[in-house]
Amino acid sequence: MRRLLIVVDMQKDFIDGALGFEGAADIIPGIADRIREYKESGDEIIYTLDTHEENYMNTMEGRNLPVPHCIKGSEGHALCAGLADMLSDCRCFEKPTFGSMELAKYIEANSSELSSIEICGLVSNICVISNTVLAKAASPESEIIVDSKLTSCFDPRLTEAALDICRSIHVKVL
Repeated sequence: MRRLLIVVDMQKDFIDGALGFEGAADIIPGIADRIREYKESGDEIIYTLDTHEENYMNTMEGRNLPVPHCIKGSEGHALCAGLADMLSDCRCFEKPTFGSMELAKYIEANSSELSSIEICGLVSNICVISNTVLAKAASPESEIIVDSKLTSCFDPRLTEAALDICRSIHVKVL
């Protein structure tokens, strides 16, 4: 059995770019510590990249969140400087929207080997919660963990609401 750490969308556009917000960068040191911990113990780390194309504004998400962000190939699509090198040897899932079905299928295929799945990153009330729900569905017998100090969004009330929903579906919130 092994542990899996999923680092969600720690991209420039969510930290200091198009959808950046005050406090987003504050979680980087804690996530870096967690990555080191998982690497030292030989556990698996994967990460996601919110990935949009130039036609973003014509998508369902673009019509509802009309702020172009994480356009593939743009500076904002890149991982933040504090984590890019640390994650360079880890598996990446590019996702066109909030949750990654490809990631969920990967978790499901490996669920018998996973003792726990920890999810961290940005943003708490959209992509983190979406991928947490998918992980819970894909591996219902694994312990799913979200550390409240390693996720955030522009509104602390929305983060707390997302964490409350996580608790209600039996996700361990630290």
